[in-house]
Amino acid sequence: MTPIHRTDRRGEALTQARIVTAAIDILDAGGEAALTFRALAARLATGSGAIYWHVADKDALLAATAEAIVAGVVTEVRAAGGPRETIRGIALGMFDAIDAHPWVGAQLARAPWQSAMVRIFESVGRQLQALGVPERAQFDAASALLNFILGVAGQNAATARIEARVTDRSAFLAAVAAQWMQRDPADYPFVHKVAGQLRDHDDRDQFLAGIDLILAGIATVR
Repeated sequence: MTPIHRTDRRGEALTQARIVTAAIDILDAGGEAALTFRALAARLATGSGAIYWHVADKDALLAATAEAIVAGVVTEVRAAGGPRETIRGIALGMFDAIDAHPWVGAQLARAPWQSAMVRIFESVGRQLQALGVPERAQFDAASALLNFILGVAGQNAATARIEARVTDRSAFLAAVAAQWMQRDPADYPFVHKVAGQLRDHDDRDQFLAGIDLILAGIATVR
């Protein structure tokens, strides 16, 4: 009689992609502290050992989740148009992704050598090559863009969490602008002049304005 080999269907269905998707859901809901292999196993209705078969440890899992988010952004804007439009698309895509998934910014800052960072750097660098930026300036130009994108996006995500805890965004910015206006105008004339713009500005528009300023500077070395 031929023996019957039973298999665990849950094990067959468990893939790294499923694990990463579940991990992203946990991270979005509760932040990095909420992501444990026990919580992940409960969400996936499996054992921790089955997850370790696909992911070595939490660091590897965080790297994989960040890679999944970044890959989604880069793939979506791959056909955005010309190189300048593609750079703007990647930048705004990362801005929105980090706003929606604040833990991504922290993960990218923690391990700048990881695959997700290299993917962004490569994507931006190719577009700079297509723009005709001289080879001697490509590394500096790509680094300037990458640092601005991740720095501003991370700061915006952190500020958004503060705003959510305190009050609505408009009231928060109005309060900050009012504090600016309380400073001595003789010592802070510029701050007084732009306080109204702080109160009324749109974060995404200002972010893209910064990208355009960097691109305009890069254009001078072409």
